[in-house]
Amino acid sequence: MDTKLFDSERKVMEVLWEADAPLTAKEVAQKLGETVGWNKNTTYTVIKKCIDKGAIQRREPNFQCFPLIRREEVQTAAAVELVDKVFDGSASLLFASLLSGRQLPPEEVQRLRALIDELE
Repeated sequence: MDTKLFDSERKVMEVLWEADAPLTAKEVAQKLGETVGWNKNTTYTVIKKCIDKGAIQRREPNFQCFPLIRREEVQTAAAVELVDKVFDGSASLLFASLLSGRQLPPEEVQRLRALIDELE
């Protein structure tokens, strides 16, 4: 299963993840028509690409779409790719870049410390 998704594929997956239930391709197309302005053919083409990648399973009746990958899997894959591509594999450089010039609320600092403690 390929967890690397293009922006268009991620838009389709977001609709399914937000619904937290299977949707028909028609329902996905209606939602993306409203939010992104896609026509039905565009949506169906992108759904087909997601099916080919193993991100969505099609079931009948009514061309129901079931997400086969979780949002967290896609986010993790994208984060790893970003760190590798832009920060030479250094998570600390990414972290420093994100925080430069920002004041974080104390609760955010606490969450970050907890995450680091879990990794140690």
